[in-house]
Amino acid sequence: MIQFIQVDDLRNQPGNRRTLLDSYSRDRGAILVDGTAIADSSETDDELRRIRNYPSGAQYSHITGYYSFIYGAGGGLESSRDSVLAGTDDSLFYSRIADMVTGTPPTGAALELTIDPDVQAAAESALGDRRGAVVALDPSTGAILAMVSHPTYDPNALSSHNLTSVEESYNALADDEGQPLTNRAIAGDLYPPGSVFKLVVAAAALESEEYTPDSILDGPQTYTLPGTTTELPNFEGGTCGPTDQVSLADSIRVSCNTSMAALANDLGPTAIDEQAQKFGFEQDLSIPMAVTPSVYPNELNDAQVALTGIGQYDVRVTPLQVAMTSAAIANDGKVMQPYLVESVRGSDLDVMSETRPNQLSSAVSDTTAQELTDMMVSVVDEGSGTAAALPGVSVAGKTGTAEFGSNGAAHAWFTGFAPADDPQIAVAVIIESATDSWAGGSGGTLAAPAAQAVLQAGVGQ
Repeated sequence: MIQFIQVDDLRNQPGNRRTLLDSYSRDRGAILVDGTAIADSSETDDELRRIRNYPSGAQYSHITGYYSFIYGAGGGLESSRDSVLAGTDDSLFYSRIADMVTGTPPTGAALELTIDPDVQAAAESALGDRRGAVVALDPSTGAILAMVSHPTYDPNALSSHNLTSVEESYNALADDEGQPLTNRAIAGDLYPPGSVFKLVVAAAALESEEYTPDSILDGPQTYTLPGTTTELPNFEGGTCGPTDQVSLADSIRVSCNTSMAALANDLGPTAIDEQAQKFGFEQDLSIPMAVTPSVYPNELNDAQVALTGIGQYDVRVTPLQVAMTSAAIANDGKVMQPYLVESVRGSDLDVMSETRPNQLSSAVSDTTAQELTDMMVSVVDEGSGTAAALPGVSVAGKTGTAEFGSNGAAHAWFTGFAPADDPQIAVAVIIESATDSWAGGSGGTLAAPAAQAVLQAGVGQ
């Protein structure tokens, strides 16, 4: 891949130019969603001979990436599966031999994706012009049904044969403080998860067999962080129960901060970290794009442990990891490897290889998964996530409002799945604060309605 080369320098380097012209002479494989190309190549009448096209533009940019004469294959599948799309991958050896024998010009293989176009469109629309990300998964297989990151960009601007325009477009994207080239769904600086992480803490409690959904926890108006005089309040103030006590199930339903912070301290960081790892934290994943591992922090004091119980301090996640957590709960506790490429197809579109679903781990028992599901259903039926409800469909969910910085700004989260009794789609939505000093809305008011639209598309309503 060639990056950060000035246009004039490129023009003055004959070796580089010949290599790139040779690359452009090949018929690069298409990237397909439901049989329709979201990236393909066509012939041109200029010396570059072919141009890469992205018919859907920005809607799939973080999935496709871009293919540029100046900057090469960048981002998304264009980069991570470059050799397959170019036809040079070792897996295509026999196809290349056949081409040599028949004298057929070398062609790249096509990628058929797992993306559901209706779910992708719903996710794109639900985010609108706000910063954030949406990931949707098939809980039983790990297939990625939607992946959207905002801000986005039009990869056609980088594949143009007007090299001066390409360079200007790239520089504008690279300099944009919104970082449109970053796929927030799987990479970037990562996010504090806020209260969606309470699902991991609740799972650790249930798996310890020392707690049940009916276990009574202290849920006062404030909780003094151990070893400090700092008071941790509940999100909307007040106590979590009429007598300063609340069950574990109701702690999840109303998203009680004080009870979950105290619970985290009782469980200890080792139990929470081990549970997070079972859901996929701290693992190197490829979808096939590399996924930045989500992390639970190390070397914590008691106050910091308490804060991790509500998904704060230095807990950091990708939206994909949050979707994987809900998907595992929906899938009887089994974590499936997320994947984006359903099959690799030859130039005649015959299937050359297919991805088989692969279980990564068992996060929780099926009994714990059902108990967590029941808690998440109560969140949507009568708790903090009612805006994600669907008519005639049981929805399981969890809201989160994750503070960051020092000014009280917060990101809005929702994660869940539907139907709760026959899961077909799991989703994670994050909507970022507009500025470092803007608190914005909560997970229940901003992210839950966005998730509702994605879930609705996923269940075919």
